[in-house]
Amino acid sequence: MEFFNFISEQWVLVSIFMALLYLFAINERAKSGKSISPHVVTRMINADEAVLLDVRDAREFNAGHIAGAINIPNSKLSDCISELEKYRGKALIVADKVGQQSGAIGRTLQQQGFSVLRLSGGMMEWKNQSLPVIKT
Repeated sequence: MEFFNFISEQWVLVSIFMALLYLFAINERAKSGKSISPHVVTRMINADEAVLLDVRDAREFNAGHIAGAINIPNSKLSDCISELEKYRGKALIVADKVGQQSGAIGRTLQQQGFSVLRLSGGMMEWKNQSLPVIKT
C-alpha cells in the first residue's frame, strides 16, 4: 500500500526513473548491433555485403544452418575472434538459437571494431519463415 502511495505522491520522480530506464535499455541494445529481419539477411548475404556468424554449438549447427554461415560457438568466440579478421570489411550478422545471446556477442564484436548486425529471432525465426537450411 505504501508503494502505491509513494508512486502517487512522487509521480514526477517515478516518471523520470522510467524514462531513464527506457533510454538505458535502448542504449544497451544499440551497442549490440541493429536487429534485422531474415529477409534483409538474405539480401545482404546474396549481395556479398555480410557474413553470417552462427554462434550455436556444433550439434545445433550441423542439424541445420544457413548456407555460407561460419560456426563459432559462443563459448569459443573469445578465443576465435582472430578467425574473423578476414571479414572485417563486411558486416557480421550474428545468428543464435532464438536471438537471446546475440546481443552480448554483438557487443563484444563491436568492441573489437567489427560492424555487427543481429538476426532478429535467431534461427528459430529463420525456420519459422520456412527459409532454407543446410544439414551436415
